[in-house]
Amino acid sequence: MFSFLRKSVVLIAMGVALASCSSSGKQQAKQDPFAGTGSPHYSGKGPVPWGGGRNHVGKPYQVAGRWYEPKEQPNYDKKGMASWYGEAFNRRKTSNGEWFDMTRLTAAHPTLPLPSYAKVTNLENGREVVVRINDRGPFVGTRIIDLSKRSAEALDFKHKGKAEVRVQFIGRAPLNDDGSHLVAMNKELDRGTPVRKMIASADRRKGKAPAAEIAAATPKPKKTTAPPQPKFETVSYEAEAEQAPASEVTYFVQIGSFSDGENAARARDRFASVWPVQFIELSGASGPVYRVRLGPISSTADAETALIDAQSAGYGDARLIRNEAVQAALE
Repeated sequence: MFSFLRKSVVLIAMGVALASCSSSGKQQAKQDPFAGTGSPHYSGKGPVPWGGGRNHVGKPYQVAGRWYEPKEQPNYDKKGMASWYGEAFNRRKTSNGEWFDMTRLTAAHPTLPLPSYAKVTNLENGREVVVRINDRGPFVGTRIIDLSKRSAEALDFKHKGKAEVRVQFIGRAPLNDDGSHLVAMNKELDRGTPVRKMIASADRRKGKAPAAEIAAATPKPKKTTAPPQPKFETVSYEAEAEQAPASEVTYFVQIGSFSDGENAARARDRFASVWPVQFIELSGASGPVYRVRLGPISSTADAETALIDAQSAGYGDARLIRNEAVQAALE
């Protein structure tokens, strides 16, 4: 991605036109501070790293004849149009030095601090999500936020290209989140935690406070309807399931099967510090096949969180499976 440039920016110095689903094609003046500034493309294999950027606010800047003034805005709460961006900027460096992954819940905003969290609500259908703001934009008309492809899917407007939304600033995001804190923030959203308490509550639930303090400080969920039940694929286990207790129903997140052992090991290492991981070598028709699963996991809620972790990390085909035949498989 080209840092701070989005949708309507034309790089005069380089003669390179950037465009995406919301591009306006307007040329930028030479005094635009970001004209001609290229953004590196991630050259590594596998998913781009999480975090790794910098805390950044920045000075006032001009794009397409319009001035923007980044600043601390703790009470930011605004309604307007949102757009989304994806493939054209995927795996490029964002304005605060992170790598853009269109499959993660991230966004670009012209003036809010980087990185930070914001709650975005689609006013057309009521869907909401917490996103990590790590880039600048959009610079088209009156649009107030540019969401990643995954965020637009979560809000169910990807097919439309844009939607009227409400953006509420939550607070500064951890600089080097591995994705788990963003997952925790969205779980707080599901629980009905007030915007101003989301970060503190997410921190407590992740083990940064004693259990008694967590119990006292955690707000009760305010749900008027029962949450949808997750859909599971029931599988019968083979030899690789021996770690699961025979008397329990257990859950696994199927990351994938890999013919390349290095890719499989990379997937395993990505989650090894967060979840139990199974790394299984099988015999395939064309050689070894390596299967990577998260689990066994005994809690349904934890299994759903593990699935979100996997999908947010770029494994879009990850699926949740439930084993109800462990004992029979082990006999």
